[in-house]
Amino acid sequence: MKHLITSFHPSITSIEGQRIINRKATRSIVLDGEDILLLFTERYHDYSLPGGGLDEGEDLVEGLCRELKEETGARNISDIEPFGIYEEYRPWYKDNAEVMHMMSYCFTCKVERELGMTSLEDYEISNGMTPVWVNIHKAIEHNEQTIANSSKKGMSIERETYLLKQVASLMVKC
Repeated sequence: MKHLITSFHPSITSIEGQRIINRKATRSIVLDGEDILLLFTERYHDYSLPGGGLDEGEDLVEGLCRELKEETGARNISDIEPFGIYEEYRPWYKDNAEVMHMMSYCFTCKVERELGMTSLEDYEISNGMTPVWVNIHKAIEHNEQTIANSSKKGMSIERETYLLKQVASLMVKC
């Protein structure tokens, strides 16, 4: 799969000598015309791609499908294709580590427009996470405004906005 970018959170000036935890995640890119299936998170006031961390030994595609079903209630997932890898280093405060090195494996796929029931985790529910179909350009604009104006933005909004822009730029080329 193509490597898209390596990103460092602004608070990380060097990873040398840091205790690092490695994590693999998947992200789903589901388009229907110019609409994209995203998660709106009330706590951070942002849009993000469905996805999350892989379980130990879990296959990338299996993890992608599991996360997509849990977070959005997606049905009939098909046409799964690699999109690219977003690599990032960000602060981490657990597992005796200071830095998390995350590899997000992004895939495009198709699902039915009508979504089923979600199986959100407690923290996702308390953060106000909701699956929505939204125009990709409006989602990018919304996230850019959140980056510029919100003190409560999360650490993943830059990743999500970068990925949304990559998808939108490919849509324009097609």
